[in-house]
Amino acid sequence: MRIGIFARTFARPTTGELLKTITQHGVESVQFNFSCVGLPTLPEQIHATLADQIRREFMDHKLSLAAVSGTFNMIHPDLRVRHDGSRRFKELVGACAKMGAPVITLCTGTRDSENMWRRHPANDLPEAWRELLAGLSEVLPLAEGNQITLGVEPEPGNVVASARKARRLLDELKSPRLKIVMDAANLFHTEDLSRMRETLDEAFDLLGGDIVIAHAKDIQLAGELRHVAAGKGSLDYDHYLLLLNACG
Repeated sequence: MRIGIFARTFARPTTGELLKTITQHGVESVQFNFSCVGLPTLPEQIHATLADQIRREFMDHKLSLAAVSGTFNMIHPDLRVRHDGSRRFKELVGACAKMGAPVITLCTGTRDSENMWRRHPANDLPEAWRELLAGLSEVLPLAEGNQITLGVEPEPGNVVASARKARRLLDELKSPRLKIVMDAANLFHTEDLSRMRETLDEAFDLLGGDIVIAHAKDIQLAGELRHVAAGKGSLDYDHYLLLLNACG
C-alpha cells in the first residue's frame, strides 16, 4: 500500500511543475485528472502527443500514475448527455492506455440531472440498475482490451449506494477488469455511525478482495452528515487502515 494524492490538490501552470510539487511533499502515487492540463475531466479529444507527454513527465519525476479520473453520470436522465459521456469515456480509455494508467475511476450515476453526486429517489428503481449495467457493458470490453481496470466507488448519492450493491454489481457483470474504489466515509448514513466498525467490517468482507484504490476523507455529524478532511471527523481511521493493510 502506497500513499497517493489527487493531482487536483495543487494548481500549477504545467504538468511538470504540478508533479514536482507532489514529489516535494513526499508522495509517491497520483490519481490524475485531465482538468490539471486545462481540459475537462472527460475531454472531447486527447491527442496522442499529450498522453505521451504526461507519461514521460510521470517517469521523469519517478511518480506512479495510479489512476485517472473518468467520472460521468452513467444513468443521466437525458440520453444525449449519457451518450456523450460514454463517447468521451472511450476516448479517455485510449489515452490511458498510452499513458500507462492501470485504473480509471467511475461514477455509477444518479437520476439527478444537475448534480452527479446527489441522491435521487429513482436511483433505487430497477430501470436505473438496468441502465447502469448497460452502460458498463458498453465500456468494459474496451477497458478489457486495453488491460485497464475500471474502479467503481460505493457512493450514497449514486445507484451503487452501498457495499452490498457494489458486490451485486461485481457479481452480475463478472468482469476481471471491474473493481472497487473504497472510500470509507462514503459507506455511512447518519444511522450507521453507531455501528462504525461493524459497517467497515461488512464492507471489507464483501469487497476487500476487489479493492484497487482507497480514498481518505472523514465524516462529521453537524446537524447532518458531511465530509471533512481526513482526521478532522469521527471515522475510525485505525480500523480503516487495519482493514486496508489486510487487503495488501
